[in-house]
Amino acid sequence: MRLKVERIPAPAWMRPLIPVGAILLTFLITAVLIVLVDADPLRAYYYFLIDPLSSQSGAIEVLVKATPLLLTGAAVAFAFSGGYWNIGAEGQLYAGATAATAIGLQMHGVSSWIAIPLMIVGGFAAGVVWALAPALMKVKLKIDEVVTTLLLNSVAIFIVSALLNGPWRDPISQWPQSPEIAPSAIFPRLIARSRLHLGFLLAVVTILVLWFVLTRTAFGLRMRATGLGVPAARFAGIRVERTLLTSALVSGGIAGLAGVSEVAGIQYHLIDALSPGYGYTGIIVATLGALSAWGVGLAALFLGLIDTGAQTVSRVLGVPVYLGEVIQATLLLVTLAMMLLQGYRISVRRRGP
Repeated sequence: MRLKVERIPAPAWMRPLIPVGAILLTFLITAVLIVLVDADPLRAYYYFLIDPLSSQSGAIEVLVKATPLLLTGAAVAFAFSGGYWNIGAEGQLYAGATAATAIGLQMHGVSSWIAIPLMIVGGFAAGVVWALAPALMKVKLKIDEVVTTLLLNSVAIFIVSALLNGPWRDPISQWPQSPEIAPSAIFPRLIARSRLHLGFLLAVVTILVLWFVLTRTAFGLRMRATGLGVPAARFAGIRVERTLLTSALVSGGIAGLAGVSEVAGIQYHLIDALSPGYGYTGIIVATLGALSAWGVGLAALFLGLIDTGAQTVSRVLGVPVYLGEVIQATLLLVTLAMMLLQGYRISVRRRGP
């Protein structure tokens, strides 16, 4: 008898089960870490998954935490679907936040009906501009976009730091943060006395547009064909370079909206630590969601739930507060591994005489 690894694609019915299997396997792996700190894994997962939804304030907070993840997840999913590996959503988020701050600071005395749309358009445009250079290098010079988009994340963060320690330093507190944007530029609350703001509605609309473009338009079909294989797409007459460029720029714009949402909906000013890694977490969201709009929505809500419950788990059980980040990182690795293994099958064969 001998074992043989064969490259055989998994049946279609098995693919939707991959995210579920990845979540269960991730919980099994991280349960070992919870046991090592003398805590009960079942209680920990109760506070991660059930407790935040047991009250209205907790459920609303899950939606708040999920808002930037919906946008960065949609940005990454859009780019990946078109075969463009955008790892720069973090930098594009900061570009959008910077543009939103610059516009918001000038909106004193301007109506909200003008200020808010200007900030949204400006943030989207800034994300597009920040995504333009690596996209052109990919299309014109064939330079790997994974490297260029990743490196530009640090550049964006350093530019923000220079602004906050220079011309935008708060003149009153002298703290490295910008002055507050105009009240008319602040996103309105969707629910009174809560942190849920217009950015969540913007994220939901983005998910709906993502679904429509990818599944109901000719451009979405060309994108998915390019993402599945550039040579085949080129043979079919698809203008691959134009498709890649459009995917990259729209992806950058969507990520820029995440920056607008954080500035106008949560912080009201620009700070160094505006994002705890939303751009990178967007890769987890897009991967776990299998690059589909509805999958991205569910994955963002799930990770928002984990993020919300992490504080409670740390307070009640005494485990490190960054356990939620460990779960997210493990989930990405497990999901990638399961997606890779779905294309293979191990068979047992009897040796010949």
